[in-house]
Amino acid sequence: MLKKEYKDAWTTYNEEDKKALFDYAERYRKFISDNKTERECVETLVKEAEQHGYKNLDECIKNNAQLKTGDKVYANYGNKTLILYCIGKNDILDGMNLLGAHLDSPRLDLKPNPLYEDTNLAMLKTHYYGGVKKYQWVSLPLAMHGVIAKKDGTVIKVVIGESEDDPVFGISDLLIHLASEQMEKKLKEAISGEDLNVCFGTLPIDTDDEKLKNKVKENVLQILNTKYDITEEDLFSSEIQLVPAGKARDYGIDKSMVAGYGQDDRVCSYASFEAILEVENPDKTTCCILVDKEEIGSVGASGMNSNYFENTVAELLNLLGKYSELNVRRVLSKSKMLSSDVTAGADPNFPSALEKNNAAYFGKGVVLMKYTGSRGKSGSNEANAEYVAQLRKIMEDNNVYWQTCELGKIDLGGGGTIAYILAKYGMDVIDCGVPVHSMHAPWEITSKVDLYEMRKAYVAFLKDA
Repeated sequence: MLKKEYKDAWTTYNEEDKKALFDYAERYRKFISDNKTERECVETLVKEAEQHGYKNLDECIKNNAQLKTGDKVYANYGNKTLILYCIGKNDILDGMNLLGAHLDSPRLDLKPNPLYEDTNLAMLKTHYYGGVKKYQWVSLPLAMHGVIAKKDGTVIKVVIGESEDDPVFGISDLLIHLASEQMEKKLKEAISGEDLNVCFGTLPIDTDDEKLKNKVKENVLQILNTKYDITEEDLFSSEIQLVPAGKARDYGIDKSMVAGYGQDDRVCSYASFEAILEVENPDKTTCCILVDKEEIGSVGASGMNSNYFENTVAELLNLLGKYSELNVRRVLSKSKMLSSDVTAGADPNFPSALEKNNAAYFGKGVVLMKYTGSRGKSGSNEANAEYVAQLRKIMEDNNVYWQTCELGKIDLGGGGTIAYILAKYGMDVIDCGVPVHSMHAPWEITSKVDLYEMRKAYVAFLKDA
């Protein structure tokens, strides 16, 4: 056929296929319901990886273990970044097949000194993380997830707002009756960053001390001390996130979609993780990179711009008896990668944002994005034609439904992924994920058939690239 047609993947599934699809969607839905921070994701995935025979790379280094074909190891950096390797039959110097996604998502972080009292309300100051529409975070039930590190070295896990018996938190909005000035503002100005203050409590401490000020704050501190054995100063060494409360849900009367927090980019992270677990004894060494800090530019020690990934490659080569600085460069330059990240889905509510011939559609399968970036492809990695052709063949040989797109109309903005960072090594990289509605909103929407086709695509890539 001369003309390329992007079919609706749903129409090609038999009952057995649909069962596998819905089973996978349910596993994924549970994962994003139970894991709403990078730390929670890494902890859960490490446990599952170990059940599938993956060993801690640090322990292998400590014991000077000699790795061989079929061995599986993982590297956990600060409980925020996770990298997994499965040693292939071919010489690793011929390169690896990599999947790379990110575990962080837009959210509200507590400020270093968050707790205060105002008009008999205990409040928490927050600092938004990543690209958010601030107005979307008001009048929304929020849960608190994170850790508090104490001076004695103990680290306390915090999850409040997910159990039915837990309280939830929130940010109030101005009633419509008094909002005439607010309603005249642009959306980006109606709620400012400093307005994102979370109501934490109203009950004053029971005391006869009339000189004591901020009695509601004092009561909150007493509750936290009783529950977690912490003081106000301990909040400075905490990482507490406010995220939408509640489980991810089936979406649509036909239950064909998933609505949930953090699907950018845990939807790709989870598929990448399942794919590397499935592909055992590969020809080429496989690697799954799940990183932090993508939403703020891939910075910091746990972001893709750090040397952590490169360092683990060096350690891996050393345990294979092949280490040299030149060999590290050779492995990376000969590797191939899918930068596993999402894109904007065509939305009938906002047709002017996308150019129809180059938009991604729900139900059409996984998306191959030759480049991202903004306007004049600024900040993008652009995959070369030969690599794109190779991927087309892999997808078609494995009956994977795929489509292609750009991230919106040229002059509207755009965005980037970790692709350009890995491309600096000289490896072939392309972005590959699923379309999303309401991306970066507290609740994001994806199509279950696209999720399943993405998983199939990742498995096919690790086997055949």
